Amino acid sequence: MAYPNPHYPPQPTTSVPMPAVPTTVIGPQFCAPYPVDLAVVKKVMSIADGNFVVTDVNGNVVFKVKGSLMTLRDRRVLLDAAGHPLVTLRRKMMTAHDRWQAFRGESTDDKDLIFSLKRSSLIQFKTKLDVFLANNTREDICDFKVKGSWFERSCVVYAGESNNIIAQMHKKHTVQSILIGKDHFMVTVYPNIDYAFIVALIVILDEINDDAREE
Repeated sequence: MAYPNPHYPPQPTTSVPMPAVPTTVIGPQFCAPYPVDLAVVKKVMSIADGNFVVTDVNGNVVFKVKGSLMTLRDRRVLLDAAGHPLVTLRRKMMTAHDRWQAFRGESTDDKDLIFSLKRSSLIQFKTKLDVFLANNTREDICDFKVKGSWFERSCVVYAGESNNIIAQMHKKHTVQSILIGKDHFMVTVYPNIDYAFIVALIVILDEINDDAREE
């Protein structure tokens, strides 16, 4: 796939351990052989033009996220820098463990399912989510796990049930972000890990956190 942005993919950051084999979930073009730092800006008061913008360390837009006006809280679409839909994220209604599903493009057809995500338990003081790829139908063991405190924007993504970190996020406070009503945080994605997949997880995390605040 060709991208018009000359800075695509994002540029390398500091050195961290590199998995031997690329972990592709959404697409191989999103696996870089070096660590990738992404800045995620959540626009607090925005609906029409999407509520997330993801940039590299140089400020080049890598992804955008938009909601559906018909189902504002229950569906999100992850777009590439050119505005092409990559993944549709949909909340699965009437499930106890807050399950979300990710589909290829703008589809919500089961045959286009990429992964699903659910809370590890109903009552949680800290974020703990299990991620299952589409071919993991038994869901005995998760393919990825997210742990941490979303409120503090301090979350870590692990490979399966292991302690192998594949991405981590941390809050970035700036005076400007507070004044203009934006939530700004950084994500470091380890080498050969699909960073579009990591961004999709962050969008779902944010939705789950918003729900928890309203309960």
